[in-house]
Amino acid sequence: MGSQPGDCPCGQTDARGRRLGFGACCGRYIDQEVPAPDAERLMRSRYSAFVRDRADYLLATWHPSTCPSGLTLDAGVKWLGLTVKRHLQIDADHAEVEFIARSRIGGRGQRLEERSRFVRESGRWYYVNGEVKP
Repeated sequence: MGSQPGDCPCGQTDARGRRLGFGACCGRYIDQEVPAPDAERLMRSRYSAFVRDRADYLLATWHPSTCPSGLTLDAGVKWLGLTVKRHLQIDADHAEVEFIARSRIGGRGQRLEERSRFVRESGRWYYVNGEVKP
């Protein structure tokens, strides 16, 4: 099923395979400040934040130990889709998510494959860092 204008950029689907709307998916984390319940949903919401140019959300969900002082998003990037390969819950407060994010920059297709690490502190998940695969 193709993407519709109100669909969430992360591509999450319901039990019937229908794409979730932004408000029912990542929008609640980005716009309503509801904490993501697990590392995968935080990663999906961070992808959606890249698509929607929400550097504020990206910085707010980045662990203070590795967070940059500022973040400038490249306006020339067109995000094309996200595929989650694996979500590994290491223990109650640590997890990893492997994903592929596809984009186009200046008409040229790009593919980012990463294994991201997350930590939960005070009931909130944070992105710590990631290992980009060649």
